[in-house]
Amino acid sequence: MSAQLLLVDDEPGIREAVKDYLQESGFSVQVASNALEGWEWMQMNTPDLVISDVMMPQVDGYQFLKQMRDDPRFQALPVVFLTAKGMTGDRIQGYHASVDAYLPKPFDPDELVAIVENLLARRAAKASTTGDGAETPDLAELANQIAQIKALLTQRNAISLSPAPFKIDLTPREQSVLNLVAEGLMNKEIARRLETSVRNVEKYVSRLFSKTGTNSRTELVRFALEHGLAK
Repeated sequence: MSAQLLLVDDEPGIREAVKDYLQESGFSVQVASNALEGWEWMQMNTPDLVISDVMMPQVDGYQFLKQMRDDPRFQALPVVFLTAKGMTGDRIQGYHASVDAYLPKPFDPDELVAIVENLLARRAAKASTTGDGAETPDLAELANQIAQIKALLTQRNAISLSPAPFKIDLTPREQSVLNLVAEGLMNKEIARRLETSVRNVEKYVSRLFSKTGTNSRTELVRFALEHGLAK
């Protein structure tokens, strides 16, 4: 499963060149010519990482980044800035705005790929150690979450359904994983049921957390039941 990247840049030549190189490196890339277009796409999709230019009309990279960080769905989303502005002060401003990496133009595309791979690996490692979709060694916490999910399921018929507060677009595989999480299954059990690896299940659960703005399996199941997402 290739990582889904969102590339936002108002310069067509750079946008297409970077897109082609990233795709050749094995990534799935969605492009947007400005931050407004990128934000609109993100309302129905959750990328694994965003690459954005800073100097753009209407909404610049810093404003775009703030918009993402203010939304619980995208607070932990890795973001890389590409910009012709390479002064130390500009980089400091970017880091204060919670950007993850800052690459001044012109840049070596191999360096961009290395940065993207590093950020994705760090995010996956963090997920596996914090419980964001992973099997954690804290057996007591796991047991507690399963118990809470089982309790929610017994009250399923009494839960009042309401529309989700924002648009949520799940892929068929994400829906399958969500349904099994909502049955109280852990990642190893889900992996066996779907005949895939535990690592892939972790990635899907992490995406479900991101798309729903939840932080634990219990929150995810409660959100799914309240908004009719689990089938």
